[in-house]
Amino acid sequence: MKFYKYHALGNDYIILEPDEFKKLTKEQIHRLCHRNYGLGSDGILCGPTDTEKADFGLLIFNPDGSEAEKSGNGLRIFARYLWDKNKVGEDEFSILTAGGKVKAKVHTLGHRVTVHMGQVSFNSTEIPVNGPPREVINEEMKIAGKIINFTAATIGNPHCVILRDEISEAESRALGPLIENEARFPNRTNVQFVKV
Repeated sequence: MKFYKYHALGNDYIILEPDEFKKLTKEQIHRLCHRNYGLGSDGILCGPTDTEKADFGLLIFNPDGSEAEKSGNGLRIFARYLWDKNKVGEDEFSILTAGGKVKAKVHTLGHRVTVHMGQVSFNSTEIPVNGPPREVINEEMKIAGKIINFTAATIGNPHCVILRDEISEAESRALGPLIENEARFPNRTNVQFVKV
């Protein structure tokens, strides 16, 4: 199997051409992404795929084999990959993902990549977050016996942001997976612990 591996701001992805990907199952994706038994990555980018709605199509897969809507760092990686393969120049181009179409641009001879992810929304029906329609800002949830204040948002993929005075790796590892799979997030969610 031919693959490429790139990283952006701490995220690393394996890039596969669509012909290589068609042979992989969810279990194989999980194994490829495994840090000890595979290549190790935060997911797989499969592209470019055919689409009439953008210049390029892209499938993004999480390490568990499920499809992700968007990834800012994944899109930047894919844009640079397209540059390295001489498929794009320094003009803006579009990429279609499951989370919508984005615009990307490679600058300064490949040294900088920007992606316009779209407009952020706090609307519960767009994220989605269960419950009545509302803006999900500074709400409470109980996780592992703790009351957590959070804000939920989407830019094509769901996020749950938790402000903290101090960030703890132990807390992030303990609570992150519980919040990611909490019932109020029907499509799961990305979880960020943030210190301003």
